[in-house]
Amino acid sequence: MVNYNGDLVAFDDVIITPNNRAYKYGDSVFETIKIINGKLVFWEDHYFRLMASMRMLRMRIPMNFTLEFLEEEILKIVSIKSENNLRVRLCITRKDGGFYTPTTNEIDYLIESSEIKFITKDKYTLDLFKDFYIYSGYLSTIKTNNKLINTLASIFAKENELDNCILLNERKGIVEATNASLFLIQGTLIKTPLLSEGCLKGIAREKVINIIKSSSDYEIEEAVISPFEIQKADELFITNSIIGIQPVTNYRKKVFSTDISKKLAVSFNVLELTS
Repeated sequence: MVNYNGDLVAFDDVIITPNNRAYKYGDSVFETIKIINGKLVFWEDHYFRLMASMRMLRMRIPMNFTLEFLEEEILKIVSIKSENNLRVRLCITRKDGGFYTPTTNEIDYLIESSEIKFITKDKYTLDLFKDFYIYSGYLSTIKTNNKLINTLASIFAKENELDNCILLNERKGIVEATNASLFLIQGTLIKTPLLSEGCLKGIAREKVINIIKSSSDYEIEEAVISPFEIQKADELFITNSIIGIQPVTNYRKKVFSTDISKKLAVSFNVLELTS
C-alpha cells in the first residue's frame, strides 16, 4: 500500500498519467526518511528541507502541510507494516499539465515504504565516476527526481564490482558519492565538500558535522576538495539518513583505516535513537 494524496491505495492501483510532470520533466522533489521502531528519525530536519526545496522549485505549499500533518500521513503507511525498521520515500510532484511551463503550481504527494535491510559492510570499495559531472550550483543541493548522473554512476559501479562511486563537478572537484555525502579524514582534520560544490544538503551530513564540531578531538572543514586528496587521506567515509556512517576501506590501490569513522558511527547511531 502507498499513501497517494491522503488515501491508502494498493501499489498497483496508483495511476500515473502520461502528463505526470515527474515522469516528463523530473518536476518533483523527495525525502527519504528512516523509521526505527515506528519513530521518524530526524523528521523535523527532513520536513524543513522539504519545505525549502518546494519553495525553491516554486511549488505551492498547501496550507495543511504542517509538520504534524505530514508526520501523520507517513504514519498511515507505517501503521500497516509489520516491520519495525522502514525506509519511507515522500515524493512531491507538481500536478499534471503544461509543457516546460506548468499549468499550475499545485502539488500531489505519494508516500511509499520498504523494509531496511542494509548492513554496514566490513569492506567497501569506490572509485571516481568521470563520464559526466554534477553542476556546482545550489539546485544540486536539493533532492529532485533528476538523478540520471547518480543512476549512471551506480551502473558504472556495478559493472566494475565497486560498492559506490565518487561524483565530480564540472571543475573536477569532489562532490559526493552516488547516494551519500563524503568525508575525508587527515589526522584530526575532517573535510567534506562545500555545498557550493554541488553536493546535496544532506540531513546526515549536517548531523555528522555537528558531531565533529562538538568534539574536542577533531576539526571539521567544508572545502573544495581535489580527487588527489583522497590518496593522502587516512580515512574516508560516506553518510546518509538510511545507512548512517559507512567507512570506506578501498579506493583504487589505497587501503584506509576505519578507526575514527567507526567511532563517529557510534555517535551517529546514538543520535538517531535519541532524536
